Amino acid sequence: MAYVISDACLSCGTCEGECPVGAISQGDGKYEINADLCLECGSCEAACPAGAISQG
Repeated sequence: MAYVISDACLSCGTCEGECPVGAISQGDGKYEINADLCLECGSCEAACPAGAISQG
């Protein structure tokens, strides 16, 4: 199951740089993960300083 970003997102962009396939992009008010591209590797979850990323 792909990862998702909650409303706790700080919009810092740390996760975007950690994604090996470019599945994360700036959305309206927070970053978003494209579920079709997500490899479920967890690198974004580990990098998030706000703990806003989890498996959906």
